Amino acid sequence: MKGLQTIMGLLTAIVCIVVLRVEAQSPKGKYGNVALTNATIETVTKGTIQNGIVLIVDGKIAAVGANVSIPSGTETIDCKGQFIYPGMIDAGTNLGLSEISSVARTTDFNEIGEVIPQMKALTAVNPNASAIPVTRVSGVTTALSIPTGGMLSGTAALINLHGYTPDQMFAGFEGIVLNFPNTGRRGFFDRRTDEEIKKASDKALASLNDVWEKATQYQKLDSATKGKAGYYPELQALIPVLRGEQTLLVEVNASKDIQAALKWLKEKKVKKSILTGVAEGWRVADEIAKSGIPVITGGVLELPTRDYDRYDKAYANPGLLKKAGVKVAIKSESNNNNYRNLPYHAGFAVAYGMNKEDALKAVTIIPAELFGVASKLGSIEVGKSATLFICNGDPFETKTQVSHVFIEGWSMPMVSRQTELYNEFLKREPGVKK
Repeated sequence: MKGLQTIMGLLTAIVCIVVLRVEAQSPKGKYGNVALTNATIETVTKGTIQNGIVLIVDGKIAAVGANVSIPSGTETIDCKGQFIYPGMIDAGTNLGLSEISSVARTTDFNEIGEVIPQMKALTAVNPNASAIPVTRVSGVTTALSIPTGGMLSGTAALINLHGYTPDQMFAGFEGIVLNFPNTGRRGFFDRRTDEEIKKASDKALASLNDVWEKATQYQKLDSATKGKAGYYPELQALIPVLRGEQTLLVEVNASKDIQAALKWLKEKKVKKSILTGVAEGWRVADEIAKSGIPVITGGVLELPTRDYDRYDKAYANPGLLKKAGVKVAIKSESNNNNYRNLPYHAGFAVAYGMNKEDALKAVTIIPAELFGVASKLGSIEVGKSATLFICNGDPFETKTQVSHVFIEGWSMPMVSRQTELYNEFLKREPGVKK
């Protein structure tokens, strides 16, 4: 009898552990064939479809239109009164590389060294970062995760916000990050004289030129020896850029530095490049347009770069660049965890002069084109990845609610740390004593 009681006690304990474990887990994504019906479909590239259907089969968009035949056995989601948009792409984040910025053990985006292009962000991405579900429930499904610090700070990676491993999340693009030499002050705390700033800038540019010359010679030697030029990982990592096989992401913000970067890129004959940041792009928009180099600008929700500028210059910057003829994508900001605010960065750009259609493209199809993944992402088209979201209004407005998110055909749980906290404190138990 005593032995039976012991066994029953153990079984009870195991059941309790299993129940607690199940309750502690986040809901899982769901994969299957789905028909999204009766929706207003914003395709981005092929106009708006009223009362339309998006058919998802095997993780791809199998059909789009007002008259789509739905195979028997397909799950149907009625989207009456709702809108379907392609998943938004944030083209500048630390997503997956930073958890708590004040705790060094939880950040992995800034390695030691000035020239470390071989350091890949993809190898450091944490698929379990709490900011990932927080971001994707807002309709942001894909993000460029960027290493920072140093002159050549590493290789950025485009990731989808779903997967158990970095390789599962990889969305098909990597690019070398160059922080172009800065001629301005680092902030209000920077007490250097103008002469000291110029000397530091000249030294940084000389260092960059030296590295580039070494990489150029190494590339020639590598070609001549058929890959047997010796082990120099920092130079080896730059070869794809020199050969025009990989994109150079040039972070630059002050107008004077933008001009210098454009000149440098032309002199070095860099075939594939993108300017990122570009806070003062509006000052030299015509020059950027003439160069033909595209831009990823943001964050938009920022203060002016100079005290005497109008308060709204950061908000108007994307629209002014687009008006000048620059190909523009919009990012949030890589040094904080508010990536979920990407749609509001685009919304402010619209409020301060950018065409709404252009702003939507700036967070969907334009970054997809810049990263060479437009055949899979950025619009609602047959054959593309079923990476999209459903909402009840304009995604650029804060009142709009996102009801469903799909990433590569996976229906994402609409749960994050923030939704859980909201629900917990909305219905507090025992609550406040009366």
